[in-house]
Amino acid sequence: MKKFALVGMGLVAGFAAAMIALPEAKGANDASAYGQLDLFSDAFERVRANYVRPVKDSELIDAAIQGMVSNLDPHSSYMDAKQYGDMQVTTKGQFGGVGIEVTQEDGLIKVISPIDGTPASRAGIKSGDRIGGIDGTSIAGLPLNDAIDKMKGAPGTKVTLTVLREGEKKPFDVTLLRAIIAVDAATWRREGDIGYIRMPGFNEQTADGLEKAVRDLKKQIGPGIKGYVLDLRNNPGGLLDQAIQVSDDFLNAGEIVSTRGRHSEDTQRYDAKGGDITDGKPVVVLINAGTASASEIVSGALQDHKRATIIGLTSFGKGSVQTIIPLGESRGALRLTTARYYTPSGHSIQAQGIIPDIQVAQGDEAQVPKLARPSEADLRGHLSGEPIPAKRANAPVIKPAPGKKYDDFQLAYALDLLHGKMTVAAATAPAPEKTAASAR
Repeated sequence: MKKFALVGMGLVAGFAAAMIALPEAKGANDASAYGQLDLFSDAFERVRANYVRPVKDSELIDAAIQGMVSNLDPHSSYMDAKQYGDMQVTTKGQFGGVGIEVTQEDGLIKVISPIDGTPASRAGIKSGDRIGGIDGTSIAGLPLNDAIDKMKGAPGTKVTLTVLREGEKKPFDVTLLRAIIAVDAATWRREGDIGYIRMPGFNEQTADGLEKAVRDLKKQIGPGIKGYVLDLRNNPGGLLDQAIQVSDDFLNAGEIVSTRGRHSEDTQRYDAKGGDITDGKPVVVLINAGTASASEIVSGALQDHKRATIIGLTSFGKGSVQTIIPLGESRGALRLTTARYYTPSGHSIQAQGIIPDIQVAQGDEAQVPKLARPSEADLRGHLSGEPIPAKRANAPVIKPAPGKKYDDFQLAYALDLLHGKMTVAAATAPAPEKTAASAR
């Protein structure tokens, strides 16, 4: 199967190499393009000759390519040879660093989500935090890949992040001890007669991990198993083929996802091959603002086929496909947005997100959407999306009843739903939120 990389914006994302044939320029565009290239050549020579210090040609070219690509949208970028090599290691599911998924916004690094069990997660780094400095040096305006590179390093070494958090009056420093970040394909446990499966990302091991989890839970619980909870909260995405396989494991037939590029011939559709590994047992999928990319494909496919009930808060809304285009030996690669993906019902979730069937908050975060939902729609230069249906966007949000304590209210609600119970809870109308159509 041809692999695409659905980049989860940060330190962990699935990537796969693919070559794209570049269309030939035709007609009036030829003269315009050549004229612009003459302009670039003139600027290049003047910088080489007159800048205050000598600059390597490779440094200028790399910066020019990065500027050209990164201005297209928040997820396209240029990787030099070293960064490309690091990315190829990342897709295997293990790397050295602090364990956060990030994107870039207003010159700063914005945290999409911390990765389970990593230094960043243990130190309390939160979704929506912004990183303004690394080891005491401001990173304002630093390219995303360079900032990521500064956070990576040998296990056991320290790195200090300067964090800006909404609600805090001043930035504060967090010192982390770098570690090997092993992103598990899946973890699972028994919750009475229900199987709980947690997926923190989509790397090459994910589908195999899911299948192993289901086999093990069937053995642990036996024929009385009532259903499964698939936890995709704070799952930033990864490999498209893994999202397709995970969806296929729950479906007997039908479309899983389609990708549509610039040209009609670029459209590809991926269908389920049959064989529900859960034997048709009820499934609840948990999502939140940190659910992005490949995890949104799974949520959207299971929702559209009514194979699962989606519970939680609206997902991130990353509905674009990034293809890795190698530029030749030792010349790096482009990470280029080449398509959008669409759920089986034909809807793009770009800048909209997957809207849960039942909106359930962990606490009061639904009343403060700016804090609760870092969103694709908030990223500068994001691809436009479909408007969110008002009826669904304004649906009541369920939250814990006053005075009632839960370790994990969303999970408790999911377990009660599978048992046919009514959770003790309160429902409130959500605070007004921007629609994808009007977001800037």
